[in-house]
Amino acid sequence: MFLATRFFSAQMLFMASLVLSTSLASAQPAAVKVDGAWARATVQGQQGTGAFMNITAAQSTRLVSVSTPVAGVAEVHEMKMEGDVMKMRAVPALDLPAGKTVQLKPGSYHLMLMDLKSPLLKDSTVPVTLRFKNAAGVESQMDLVVPVAMVAPGPVKAAMPGMGDMSGMSDHKH
Repeated sequence: MFLATRFFSAQMLFMASLVLSTSLASAQPAAVKVDGAWARATVQGQQGTGAFMNITAAQSTRLVSVSTPVAGVAEVHEMKMEGDVMKMRAVPALDLPAGKTVQLKPGSYHLMLMDLKSPLLKDSTVPVTLRFKNAAGVESQMDLVVPVAMVAPGPVKAAMPGMGDMSGMSDHKH
C-alpha cells in the first residue's frame, strides 16, 4: 500500500509540474526581434529626433511604450498624409502582427525622442527600452543599445516616401 501511495503521489507531482510548466510557458512574453535599429544624430540645440528599426513579433503583440534616459519624452509616433499635409502624432500603442515585420522608419511609424538632454552625436549610442504587451496581456521589455547615425545603415536611405535615395544630399553644392 505504501509503495502504491508513493507511486501515485510521484505521478501526481509529475503531472502537476507538467501542467505548471505548460502554464508558465504560455504566460511567457512573446519573442520579439529587433533589426536595423538606429537614431538620427542631432546638432547642438536640437530638441528632438527619431529612432528607427524593424520589429518582428512571433505572436500578436503591441509596442506600448518606449523610454530612454537621453530624452525627457519618448513616444511612438506615426507620420501620414492627410490631404496635402504630412501630419505627425503620438500613438498609444503599435500593433505588431504575429510573424510580420513592422518597420519604424522616417516618414512613417517611428520613435520620437523629445526634450533631449544633450545632442546625439554621430557614431555614439543611445540606450532605449521598448515595452510590449502580448495578446494575453503579459508585459515584457527589451533593452537596446541603438547606434546614432546621420542616415539609415545599409541601402535604405530615403528620408521620406517617394524622395528616393538621399545618400548624396550632403554632397550637394550651389
